[in-house]
Amino acid sequence: MKLVLCVRGGDLGEVLRGAELRERVRAAGAAEVQVNVDDADVAPALRFGPGEQVTGLVSVWTDGDAAPLIAVVAEVTGDPGVHAYRVTERVRLDPLPVADGERADVYAQVALLRRPEGMSREEYLGYWLVHHTPIAIRTQNTSGYVQNVVEEVLTPDSPEVAAIVEEHFPMAGMTDPHAFHGSGGDEAELKRRFSELMASVAEFGGGDGLDVVPTSRYRWSL
Repeated sequence: MKLVLCVRGGDLGEVLRGAELRERVRAAGAAEVQVNVDDADVAPALRFGPGEQVTGLVSVWTDGDAAPLIAVVAEVTGDPGVHAYRVTERVRLDPLPVADGERADVYAQVALLRRPEGMSREEYLGYWLVHHTPIAIRTQNTSGYVQNVVEEVLTPDSPEVAAIVEEHFPMAGMTDPHAFHGSGGDEAELKRRFSELMASVAEFGGGDGLDVVPTSRYRWSL
């Protein structure tokens, strides 16, 4: 089982990368942990959302109960209102391998997606997983693409989220649209790629109520 826990607050980098979090989630039943944190390395990137900005995400893999893990993350980060989700993970492009505890040399953009009213869950996931994914990959300079379908909301303060997606781009993609889209400096190609991507996003309401969190990514086996 994979859980994605969203936290808010400033200066979470040291806390999320710290040994205490890893030791305590391991003791609570986690086999692996990944942290994504909005830190100085991604400061130039775009970030937005409809509510209080998410500044860190903790992903844990476990065969045990979710509640102790949620409690640990809430206590260690000082965020009692952790947004927690049980998800089904689909890795569409394998992230580049990185040693435990090393920062992945990418701009890891995480987006929390909301399903629009009037669109069924089946329609939404069908379009996003089948039709949109290849469009997103071919119109962006993506080196890693991980989709998390939300199966269950686990805490009362958690907003309804349909899915959480993590996409990896070159660090230059934070400020250079050509690096982000892989258009090689060709303005016409950039416009074509961007237009194709946005048309597909509109088909399933992917830009409505969207949270975008720029992050640095770290992962450990426990």
